[in-house]
Amino acid sequence: MTTGADGTLKVWDVRNTAEALIVMAPHSHWVWSARYNQFHDQLVLSAGSDSRVVLSNMASLSSDLYGDIEVEDEEDEEEKTAPLPDGQIASYDEHEDSVYAVEWSAADPWVFASLSFDGRLVINRVPRDIKYKILL
Repeated sequence: MTTGADGTLKVWDVRNTAEALIVMAPHSHWVWSARYNQFHDQLVLSAGSDSRVVLSNMASLSSDLYGDIEVEDEEDEEEKTAPLPDGQIASYDEHEDSVYAVEWSAADPWVFASLSFDGRLVINRVPRDIKYKILL
């Protein structure tokens, strides 16, 4: 995954670098940092000079086995929900200056922190409804 001065995140397949697999533009200025969630790699955080932290979903590139499990009972099939679409999930505007770093918690896969130029450290959580859509 690469970040750019044009506000984009690009995910690449290193076996074929002719074209990025996903291109997203979650920021209006430079993207300084981006991190995959170590437990749920469909979740991606990005931090930019627009003072925002953006939580995005990249389910189409996830290593999760969603959709590969066969359902035997028709009742269970009705309860099965579609995966979250690729794109922005949430935006966090708690910072007043450029956000230079984001990082997922090593202890809790749903918690992350961001650090801005002015030294403000903000800790957030993945929204509960998104968490349950991923888990259930």
